[in-house]
Amino acid sequence: MKILPDYEHMEYRDVYTCLLHRYRHILGLWQPDIGPYGGLLNVVVDGFFIIGWMYLPPHDPHVDDPMRFKPLFRIHLMERKSATVECMYGHRGPHNGHIQIMKKDEFSTKCNQTDHHRMSGGRQEEFRTWLREEWGRTLEDIFHEHMQELILMKFIYTSQYDNCLTYRRIYLPPSHPDDLIRPGLFKGTYGSHGLEIVMLSFHGKHARGTKITGDPNIPAGQQTVEIDLRYRIQLPDVESLRDFSELSRIVLEVGEQVRQEQQQEGGPEDSEGEPRPGPVQPHAEPPAEQGREPGDGEALAAAEQPVQSGQGQPFVLPVGVSSRNEDYPRTCRMWGLRRGLLELLAWGLHPSASRCTATELRGGQLLWHRPHRRPWLYQP
Repeated sequence: MKILPDYEHMEYRDVYTCLLHRYRHILGLWQPDIGPYGGLLNVVVDGFFIIGWMYLPPHDPHVDDPMRFKPLFRIHLMERKSATVECMYGHRGPHNGHIQIMKKDEFSTKCNQTDHHRMSGGRQEEFRTWLREEWGRTLEDIFHEHMQELILMKFIYTSQYDNCLTYRRIYLPPSHPDDLIRPGLFKGTYGSHGLEIVMLSFHGKHARGTKITGDPNIPAGQQTVEIDLRYRIQLPDVESLRDFSELSRIVLEVGEQVRQEQQQEGGPEDSEGEPRPGPVQPHAEPPAEQGREPGDGEALAAAEQPVQSGQGQPFVLPVGVSSRNEDYPRTCRMWGLRRGLLELLAWGLHPSASRCTATELRGGQLLWHRPHRRPWLYQP
Protein backbone atom coordinates (compact mmCIF):
# COMPACT_ATOMS: atom_id res chain seq x y z
CA MET A 1 0.00 0.00 0.00
CA LYS A 2 1.38 3.41 -0.99
CA ILE A 3 2.59 5.70 1.78
CA LEU A 4 1.28 9.27 1.69
CA PRO A 5 3.92 11.99 1.19
CA ASP A 6 4.67 14.03 4.33
CA TYR A 7 2.60 11.60 6.43
CA GLU A 8 4.89 8.94 7.86
CA HIS A 9 3.31 5.50 8.12
CA MET A 10 0.01 6.85 6.73
CA GLU A 11 -1.56 4.84 3.89
CA TYR A 12 -4.20 5.85 1.35
CA ARG A 13 -6.38 3.01 2.57
CA ASP A 14 -6.35 4.40 6.10
CA VAL A 15 -7.39 7.86 4.89
CA TYR A 16 -10.29 6.39 2.97
CA THR A 17 -11.56 3.87 5.51
CA CYS A 18 -11.02 5.90 8.69
CA LEU A 19 -11.79 9.39 7.40
CA LEU A 20 -13.53 9.70 4.03
CA HIS A 21 -15.75 6.63 4.21
CA ARG A 22 -16.58 6.92 7.90
CA TYR A 23 -17.66 10.57 7.66
CA ARG A 24 -19.02 10.57 4.10
CA HIS A 25 -22.58 11.22 5.29
CA ILE A 26 -21.78 14.64 6.78
CA LEU A 27 -20.40 16.18 3.57
CA GLY A 28 -22.53 18.92 1.98
CA LEU A 29 -24.83 21.73 3.13
CA TRP A 30 -26.48 21.76 6.56
CA GLN A 31 -28.69 23.95 8.73
CA PRO A 32 -27.93 24.06 12.47
CA ASP A 33 -30.78 23.96 14.96
CA ILE A 34 -30.23 27.29 16.74
CA GLY A 35 -33.79 28.29 17.54
CA PRO A 36 -35.08 31.00 15.19
CA TYR A 37 -31.62 31.93 13.91
CA GLY A 38 -30.51 28.85 11.97
CA GLY A 39 -27.40 29.07 9.83
CA LEU A 40 -25.57 27.59 6.85
CA LEU A 41 -22.80 25.00 7.26
CA ASN A 42 -20.76 23.53 4.40
CA VAL A 43 -18.74 20.39 5.17
CA VAL A 44 -15.97 19.76 2.65
CA VAL A 45 -12.86 17.64 2.14
CA ASP A 46 -9.75 19.82 2.22
CA GLY A 47 -6.60 17.79 1.64
CA PHE A 48 -6.44 15.22 4.43
CA PHE A 49 -8.97 17.13 6.51
CA ILE A 50 -12.75 17.30 6.62
CA ILE A 51 -13.71 20.83 7.66
CA GLY A 52 -17.08 22.28 8.62
CA TRP A 53 -17.31 25.91 7.49
CA MET A 54 -20.06 28.16 8.81
CA TYR A 55 -21.07 30.60 6.06
CA LEU A 56 -22.06 34.09 7.19
CA PRO A 57 -23.68 36.88 5.17
CA PRO A 58 -21.62 40.04 4.60
CA HIS A 59 -22.02 42.88 7.02
CA ASP A 60 -25.21 44.90 6.67
CA PRO A 61 -26.05 46.62 4.35
CA HIS A 62 -23.42 45.38 1.86
CA VAL A 63 -25.52 42.65 0.26
CA ASP A 64 -23.31 42.55 -2.85
CA ASP A 65 -20.18 41.63 -0.88
CA PRO A 66 -19.03 37.97 -0.83
CA MET A 67 -20.04 35.60 1.93
CA ARG A 68 -17.86 35.28 5.00
CA PHE A 69 -16.94 31.95 6.57
CA LYS A 70 -15.27 30.53 9.66
CA PRO A 71 -14.38 26.94 10.66
CA LEU A 72 -16.46 25.28 13.36
CA PHE A 73 -14.82 21.83 13.41
CA ARG A 74 -12.32 19.66 11.58
CA ILE A 75 -11.59 15.94 11.33
CA HIS A 76 -8.21 14.44 10.43
CA LEU A 77 -5.97 11.44 11.07
CA MET A 78 -3.47 12.11 13.85
CA GLU A 79 -2.30 8.53 13.77
CA ARG A 80 -2.99 5.46 11.69
CA LYS A 81 -6.56 4.10 11.86
CA SER A 82 -7.74 6.81 14.25
CA ALA A 83 -9.60 9.97 13.20
CA THR A 84 -9.55 12.98 15.51
CA VAL A 85 -12.40 15.49 15.80
CA GLU A 86 -11.45 18.99 16.87
CA CYS A 87 -13.67 21.94 17.77
CA MET A 88 -12.54 25.20 16.12
CA TYR A 89 -14.94 27.52 17.93
CA GLY A 90 -13.47 30.42 19.87
CA HIS A 91 -10.10 32.13 19.62
CA ARG A 92 -7.77 29.69 21.42
CA GLY A 93 -7.13 27.22 18.62
CA PRO A 94 -8.31 23.64 17.96
CA HIS A 95 -9.41 21.55 20.93
CA ASN A 96 -11.12 18.25 21.64
CA GLY A 97 -14.54 17.68 20.09
CA HIS A 98 -16.94 14.93 19.11
CA ILE A 99 -19.28 14.19 16.19
CA GLN A 100 -22.24 11.82 16.30
CA ILE A 101 -24.00 10.76 13.10
CA MET A 102 -27.57 9.89 14.04
CA LYS A 103 -28.79 9.18 10.52
CA LYS A 104 -28.04 10.08 6.91
CA ASP A 105 -29.55 13.57 7.03
CA GLU A 106 -28.71 14.53 10.60
CA PHE A 107 -25.63 14.75 12.80
CA SER A 108 -24.53 16.59 15.92
CA THR A 109 -21.32 18.16 17.20
CA LYS A 110 -20.12 18.51 20.78
CA CYS A 111 -17.23 20.45 22.25
CA ASN A 112 -15.48 18.63 25.10
CA GLN A 113 -13.46 21.67 26.19
CA THR A 114 -15.84 24.61 26.26
CA ASP A 115 -13.42 26.55 28.48
CA HIS A 116 -11.50 27.21 25.24
CA HIS A 117 -14.44 29.39 24.16
CA ARG A 118 -14.07 31.77 27.08
CA MET A 119 -12.12 35.02 26.89
CA SER A 120 -10.03 36.64 29.61
CA GLY A 121 -12.23 39.74 29.61
CA GLY A 122 -15.34 37.75 30.43
CA ARG A 123 -18.73 38.01 28.76
CA GLN A 124 -18.30 41.68 27.92
CA GLU A 125 -15.21 40.97 25.83
CA GLU A 126 -16.90 37.97 24.24
CA PHE A 127 -19.89 40.10 23.29
CA ARG A 128 -17.80 42.88 21.78
CA THR A 129 -15.73 40.37 19.80
CA TRP A 130 -18.88 38.63 18.56
CA LEU A 131 -20.40 41.99 17.63
CA ARG A 132 -17.40 42.94 15.51
CA GLU A 133 -17.46 39.57 13.74
CA GLU A 134 -21.23 39.38 13.30
CA TRP A 135 -22.01 43.01 12.48
CA GLY A 136 -18.67 44.63 11.71
CA ARG A 137 -19.25 47.40 14.25
CA THR A 138 -19.27 48.25 17.95
CA LEU A 139 -22.27 48.75 20.20
CA GLU A 140 -21.56 52.48 20.24
CA ASP A 141 -22.10 52.53 16.47
CA ILE A 142 -25.67 51.25 16.86
CA PHE A 143 -27.95 54.07 17.98
CA HIS A 144 -31.31 52.36 17.48
CA GLU A 145 -32.44 50.97 20.84
CA HIS A 146 -34.62 48.25 19.32
CA MET A 147 -31.73 47.07 17.16
CA GLN A 148 -29.46 46.90 20.23
CA GLU A 149 -32.03 44.71 21.96
CA LEU A 150 -32.27 42.36 18.97
CA ILE A 151 -28.49 42.04 18.76
CA LEU A 152 -28.06 41.37 22.48
CA MET A 153 -30.88 38.80 22.43
CA LYS A 154 -29.22 36.95 19.54
CA PHE A 155 -25.85 36.89 21.31
CA ILE A 156 -27.32 35.53 24.54
CA TYR A 157 -29.34 32.89 22.70
CA THR A 158 -26.65 31.64 20.29
CA SER A 159 -23.67 31.70 22.67
CA GLN A 160 -25.32 29.27 25.09
CA TYR A 161 -24.89 26.41 22.57
CA ASP A 162 -21.05 26.49 22.77
CA ASN A 163 -20.83 24.77 19.37
CA CYS A 164 -22.87 21.80 20.63
CA LEU A 165 -25.32 21.69 17.75
CA THR A 166 -27.57 19.42 15.74
CA TYR A 167 -27.48 19.82 11.95
CA ARG A 168 -30.05 18.85 9.32
CA ARG A 169 -29.23 18.50 5.65
CA ILE A 170 -30.19 21.19 3.13
CA TYR A 171 -31.27 20.01 -0.32
CA LEU A 172 -30.93 22.72 -2.95
CA PRO A 173 -33.97 23.10 -5.24
CA PRO A 174 -33.79 21.79 -8.81
CA SER A 175 -33.46 24.27 -11.66
CA HIS A 176 -35.23 24.40 -15.02
CA PRO A 177 -34.31 26.27 -18.22
CA ASP A 178 -37.62 28.16 -18.05
CA ASP A 179 -36.98 29.56 -14.56
CA LEU A 180 -36.97 33.36 -14.42
CA ILE A 181 -33.80 33.25 -12.37
CA ARG A 182 -31.77 30.34 -11.14
CA PRO A 183 -33.14 29.02 -7.83
CA GLY A 184 -30.85 28.52 -4.87
CA LEU A 185 -29.40 30.52 -2.00
CA PHE A 186 -29.69 34.30 -1.83
CA LYS A 187 -28.53 37.00 0.59
CA GLY A 188 -31.25 39.39 1.72
CA THR A 189 -31.53 42.62 3.70
CA TYR A 190 -33.82 42.33 6.73
CA GLY A 191 -33.61 45.73 8.38
CA SER A 192 -32.74 45.59 12.07
CA HIS A 193 -32.02 41.86 11.79
CA GLY A 194 -29.21 42.48 9.30
CA LEU A 195 -28.53 40.29 6.28
CA GLU A 196 -30.02 36.81 6.12
CA ILE A 197 -29.83 33.80 3.80
CA VAL A 198 -32.93 32.70 1.88
CA MET A 199 -33.46 29.74 -0.44
CA LEU A 200 -35.53 30.51 -3.56
CA SER A 201 -37.43 27.60 -5.12
CA PHE A 202 -40.08 27.23 -7.82
CA HIS A 203 -43.25 25.17 -7.35
CA GLY A 204 -45.36 25.19 -10.48
CA LYS A 205 -46.78 28.67 -10.86
CA HIS A 206 -45.41 29.82 -7.52
CA ALA A 207 -41.97 30.80 -6.24
CA ARG A 208 -41.12 30.53 -2.56
CA GLY A 209 -38.45 32.01 -0.36
CA THR A 210 -37.53 29.88 2.67
CA LYS A 211 -35.25 31.19 5.36
CA ILE A 212 -31.96 29.39 5.97
CA THR A 213 -31.03 31.95 8.61
CA GLY A 214 -33.82 33.69 10.46
CA ASP A 215 -34.93 35.91 13.31
CA PRO A 216 -37.66 35.88 15.99
CA ASN A 217 -40.19 37.40 13.57
CA ILE A 218 -39.76 34.81 10.81
CA PRO A 219 -37.58 31.93 12.08
CA ALA A 220 -35.17 29.85 10.04
CA GLY A 221 -36.92 27.12 8.08
CA GLN A 222 -40.10 29.17 7.66
CA GLN A 223 -41.42 30.63 4.42
CA THR A 224 -40.74 34.34 4.16
CA VAL A 225 -42.39 35.03 0.80
CA GLU A 226 -44.51 33.40 -1.90
CA ILE A 227 -44.74 34.86 -5.39
CA ASP A 228 -47.64 34.13 -7.75
CA LEU A 229 -46.02 33.84 -11.18
CA ARG A 230 -49.32 33.60 -13.04
CA TYR A 231 -50.05 37.30 -12.75
CA ARG A 232 -47.33 39.50 -14.16
CA ILE A 233 -47.92 43.19 -13.68
CA GLN A 234 -47.04 45.59 -16.48
CA LEU A 235 -47.25 49.08 -15.01
CA PRO A 236 -48.65 51.76 -17.33
CA ASP A 237 -45.78 54.23 -16.85
CA VAL A 238 -42.83 55.10 -14.64
CA GLU A 239 -44.89 57.61 -12.66
CA SER A 240 -46.96 54.71 -11.33
CA LEU A 241 -43.78 53.51 -9.66
CA ARG A 242 -43.08 56.85 -8.02
CA ASP A 243 -46.59 57.25 -6.59
CA PHE A 244 -46.97 54.66 -3.86
CA SER A 245 -50.74 55.14 -3.61
CA GLU A 246 -51.17 54.49 -7.33
CA LEU A 247 -48.80 51.53 -7.19
CA SER A 248 -50.73 50.04 -4.28
CA ARG A 249 -54.06 50.60 -6.05
CA ILE A 250 -52.91 48.74 -9.17
CA VAL A 251 -51.47 45.84 -7.21
CA LEU A 252 -54.53 45.52 -4.99
CA GLU A 253 -56.80 45.47 -8.05
CA VAL A 254 -54.85 42.54 -9.43
CA GLY A 255 -54.92 40.92 -5.99
CA GLU A 256 -58.69 41.24 -5.90
CA GLN A 257 -58.92 39.56 -9.29
CA VAL A 258 -56.78 36.70 -8.01
CA ARG A 259 -59.06 36.29 -5.01
CA GLN A 260 -62.18 36.20 -7.19
CA GLU A 261 -60.67 33.67 -9.60
CA GLN A 262 -59.62 31.42 -6.72
CA GLN A 263 -63.19 31.48 -5.44
CA GLN A 264 -64.46 30.53 -8.90
CA GLU A 265 -61.99 27.63 -9.01
CA GLY A 266 -63.45 26.14 -5.87
CA GLY A 267 -61.76 27.76 -2.91
CA PRO A 268 -58.37 28.70 -1.57
CA GLU A 269 -55.15 26.73 -1.56
CA ASP A 270 -55.07 23.14 -0.41
CA SER A 271 -53.35 21.85 2.69
CA GLU A 272 -50.00 21.55 0.94
CA GLY A 273 -50.01 25.24 0.04
CA GLU A 274 -50.36 24.66 -3.72
CA PRO A 275 -53.32 26.11 -5.62
CA ARG A 276 -55.94 23.64 -6.71
CA PRO A 277 -55.93 22.90 -10.43
CA GLY A 278 -58.19 25.21 -12.39
CA PRO A 279 -58.73 26.87 -15.74
CA VAL A 280 -56.86 30.07 -14.82
CA GLN A 281 -54.08 30.79 -17.29
CA PRO A 282 -51.16 33.19 -16.89
CA HIS A 283 -51.91 36.76 -17.97
CA ALA A 284 -55.65 36.06 -18.15
CA GLU A 285 -57.86 38.99 -18.98
CA PRO A 286 -59.69 40.41 -15.94
CA PRO A 287 -63.30 39.29 -15.64
CA ALA A 288 -66.04 41.84 -16.19
CA GLU A 289 -67.13 43.42 -12.93
CA GLN A 290 -70.44 45.11 -12.26
CA GLY A 291 -70.46 48.57 -10.84
CA ARG A 292 -66.95 49.47 -12.00
CA GLU A 293 -66.46 53.16 -12.60
CA PRO A 294 -65.32 54.25 -16.07
CA GLY A 295 -61.56 54.06 -16.37
CA ASP A 296 -61.06 51.80 -13.33
CA GLY A 297 -60.08 48.87 -15.51
CA GLU A 298 -57.52 50.69 -17.62
CA ALA A 299 -54.68 50.38 -15.15
CA LEU A 300 -55.64 46.80 -14.37
CA ALA A 301 -55.73 45.83 -18.04
CA ALA A 302 -52.35 47.43 -18.60
CA ALA A 303 -51.02 45.77 -15.48
CA GLU A 304 -51.77 42.32 -16.82
CA GLN A 305 -50.16 42.62 -20.21
CA PRO A 306 -47.72 39.73 -20.61
CA VAL A 307 -44.07 40.56 -20.24
CA GLN A 308 -42.09 39.68 -23.34
CA SER A 309 -39.03 37.50 -22.79
CA GLY A 310 -35.96 39.61 -22.15
CA GLN A 311 -37.92 42.86 -22.07
CA GLY A 312 -36.81 45.04 -19.19
CA GLN A 313 -39.14 47.19 -17.11
CA PRO A 314 -38.07 50.32 -15.23
CA PHE A 315 -37.63 50.05 -11.50
CA VAL A 316 -37.96 53.26 -9.50
CA LEU A 317 -38.35 53.56 -5.75
CA PRO A 318 -41.64 55.20 -4.74
CA VAL A 319 -41.54 58.57 -3.04
CA GLY A 320 -40.99 58.00 0.68
CA VAL A 321 -39.14 54.69 0.19
CA SER A 322 -35.37 54.78 0.60
CA SER A 323 -32.54 52.31 0.22
CA ARG A 324 -29.31 52.26 2.18
CA ASN A 325 -27.76 50.44 -0.76
CA GLU A 326 -27.87 52.94 -3.62
CA ASP A 327 -26.18 50.57 -6.06
CA TYR A 328 -29.28 48.62 -7.07
CA PRO A 329 -30.45 47.89 -10.67
CA ARG A 330 -32.82 50.37 -12.28
CA THR A 331 -34.60 47.76 -14.41
CA CYS A 332 -36.37 44.50 -13.61
CA ARG A 333 -37.58 41.48 -15.56
CA MET A 334 -40.94 41.08 -13.87
CA TRP A 335 -43.43 42.65 -11.50
CA GLY A 336 -45.66 40.13 -9.77
CA LEU A 337 -47.76 39.37 -6.70
CA ARG A 338 -46.21 38.26 -3.47
CA ARG A 339 -47.79 36.79 -0.37
CA GLY A 340 -46.16 37.10 3.05
CA LEU A 341 -48.73 36.69 5.79
CA LEU A 342 -46.18 36.73 8.59
CA GLU A 343 -45.15 40.22 7.57
CA LEU A 344 -48.36 41.47 9.17
CA LEU A 345 -47.09 40.42 12.59
CA ALA A 346 -43.52 41.49 11.95
CA TRP A 347 -44.13 44.96 10.60
CA GLY A 348 -47.73 45.87 11.44
CA LEU A 349 -48.75 46.37 7.84
CA HIS A 350 -52.28 46.87 6.59
CA PRO A 351 -53.73 43.36 5.96
CA SER A 352 -54.32 44.04 2.27
CA ALA A 353 -50.76 45.21 1.79
CA SER A 354 -49.30 42.22 3.61
CA ARG A 355 -51.24 39.73 1.51
CA CYS A 356 -50.54 41.28 -1.83
CA THR A 357 -47.60 43.59 -2.46
CA ALA A 358 -45.32 44.24 -5.39
CA THR A 359 -42.49 41.89 -6.22
CA GLU A 360 -39.77 42.29 -8.81
CA LEU A 361 -37.57 39.58 -10.28
CA ARG A 362 -34.48 40.32 -12.30
CA GLY A 363 -31.47 38.40 -13.49
CA GLY A 364 -29.67 37.09 -10.43
CA GLN A 365 -31.58 39.24 -7.95
CA LEU A 366 -34.92 39.27 -6.19
CA LEU A 367 -36.42 42.40 -4.69
CA TRP A 368 -39.76 43.46 -3.29
CA HIS A 369 -41.33 46.45 -1.54
CA ARG A 370 -42.87 46.87 1.85
CA PRO A 371 -45.01 49.98 2.34
CA HIS A 372 -43.15 52.93 3.86
CA ARG A 373 -39.92 50.98 4.23
CA ARG A 374 -36.85 50.46 2.13
CA PRO A 375 -36.92 47.60 -0.37
CA TRP A 376 -35.57 44.17 0.35
CA LEU A 377 -32.71 43.23 -1.96
CA TYR A 378 -31.64 39.65 -2.51
CA GLN A 379 -28.33 38.71 -4.10
CA PRO A 380 -27.27 35.12 -4.93
